[in-house]
Formats: sequence, structure tokens, C-alpha cells
Amino acid sequence: MDSPHKSEEPENESVGTVIVAGAANLGIAAAKLVAGLISGSAAMISESAHSLADTITEVFLFVALRRGAQPADEEHPFGYGKEGYVWAFIAALFTFVGGAGFSIYHGVMTIIEGEHSGNYLWSYIVLAVSFVAEGISFLRARRQVAGESMRWGISSWRFLRLTPDTTVKAVYFEDSAALIGLLLAGAGLALSQLTGDEMWDGLASVAIGVLLFLVAAILAKSNASLLVGRAVPRQVHNQIAADLNAIPIVVAVPTLLTMQLGPGDILVAAKVDFRDDCTGADIEAASDEAERRLRARFPGIRYVFLDPTRGAAGRNHIDGGVDG
Repeated sequence: MDSPHKSEEPENESVGTVIVAGAANLGIAAAKLVAGLISGSAAMISESAHSLADTITEVFLFVALRRGAQPADEEHPFGYGKEGYVWAFIAALFTFVGGAGFSIYHGVMTIIEGEHSGNYLWSYIVLAVSFVAEGISFLRARRQVAGESMRWGISSWRFLRLTPDTTVKAVYFEDSAALIGLLLAGAGLALSQLTGDEMWDGLASVAIGVLLFLVAAILAKSNASLLVGRAVPRQVHNQIAADLNAIPIVVAVPTLLTMQLGPGDILVAAKVDFRDDCTGADIEAASDEAERRLRARFPGIRYVFLDPTRGAAGRNHIDGGVDG
């Protein structure tokens, strides 16, 4: 199958996706804040905080892409890919603190105090315009997800679970949450206007906060896993094992370890049992051939370390990696 780890194209596309999302969120945050101040709606104020948090999150994600793409050096011989996950993790935490915390607090205060100016028109206008703008950003992220999932040969949901490119995952989930949040804010405003009870507006604000909390938790968990050192997907793991076993003088691959070093960088380390009658020159040639085969199939593989070891024929390390 085609490699899901081609770093050049996805990286450039991810940068564009982040920039589009950030620009859209910045304008939307300002418009929502004005509408919220005019109307006094807790849901609109929460949506403004939501968009502002998303804007700052996009800045963190942009930094993650740039910092993570730095080439390896003597101080960091395996590159800076994991630094990108640090910034993406910070972005997820900011979504939790800056967006979810504020929205829940403001919603609870509105339920308790029940204050509203009664001017709903501007809120409805801004919600409609925001939905269009967020929809454009979401469609770009969705198009990238669809393209990448086709390259992997898997479904979009499985791609979102397995992809090491946490920036596109963050934009996709944040834009999805933004669209749902706008619907919640609109429903809260409409129910408050129809019933005259500001409790609905406050409940919408709390619901938006809970939604942001869930998104932040999903993204934080994903980035934490990659920071610790997540393996490649099981399908890729088994293909690597099969390619190593296809080398004529290889008897078995009893241990196969992989690590995602960044969105497009993979480390492969394996204990390989070569035939007992092989010379040192045969093993060297086979190791070079193994590295060529793996990189031809998965260009994202940057480092391959093979350790000749005694094993047993047929005792291969398969079904490792991340179960998708």
C-alpha cells in the first residue's frame, strides 16, 4: 500500500489548514464578543471565548508544525518531531482552561443571575455568519482528512485515531466542536427568547464548555501518547515485519519495535535472526537491502537499526503496534 508517512505534502497542507482556521476564528471571536456584549447572552460570550481559545490554539499548532520540522542535529540526533507534540499538548490544555473553564463558569453565573438585555438580533446574525466561516474552515480540514485517509486506505475516523499529525486532528475536532457550539448557542438563545427564561442561555453556555472539555481531553490524550513514544499502526508494523522476513537470509524477526518520532518520521529497531551459515558481509548486504525496502514502502522511516540475534524459525513479532 502507499505510505501514510509522506511528510512533505501533508506538512504543507497542515500549515495551510491551521492558517485558514486561525484567521477564521480570530474574526469570528471579535464578532461574537460584540454581539454578546450588545445582547448580554452568556452563550454568545462563551462562543466568543471558544473562538478566541481556538485562535490561540491555532497559533500553538503553527508553532508545533514549525518547531517539529527542524532538522536533526548533534544535540537532537532524532530530530525535533516530538517538540511539535509538546506545543500541540499545550494547545489542548489551553482549549480546556481558556475555553471550557470560562464557558462553564459564565453559564453557571447566567443561570444564577439570569441577566439579559433582550436584544437577540445581532446574536442571530453573528451566529449565522460564524457558521458559514467555521463551515469553510471545517470543509478544508475534512478535505485533508479524506485525502490522507484515502492514502492510508482506511476510513476517516480510523485515520483520525491513528494519525501522528495532531495538528490536522486538532483543527478537525475544534472546527467540528465550533459548529456544534454555534448550534447550541442558537438553541439556547431561541429558547430563552421564546420562554423568557435565561436559564436556557446559561445551559447552552455550560454545554459549550463541556463540549470543549471533551475535545481538549481527546487531543491531550493523543499528544501525550505520542510524546511518550507511540508505535506505528498495527497494519504498518506487520508490513515492516513481512518486508524484513522477505530478505532471503532472514530466518525470523523475534523482536520488532517502532516509534513515531514526528508526523513524518519513524524509527524501526529489530532483532533479526539470520541464517547460521551467513558471513558478516552477507549480513551487512542484507541489512542495507532491508533498509532500502522499508524506506521504499514507507518513506517516513528515517532510522532502521537491526540487531543480529539468535532466534527460532517462524517466531516472528507480529500484531504489534497500535491496534486501529
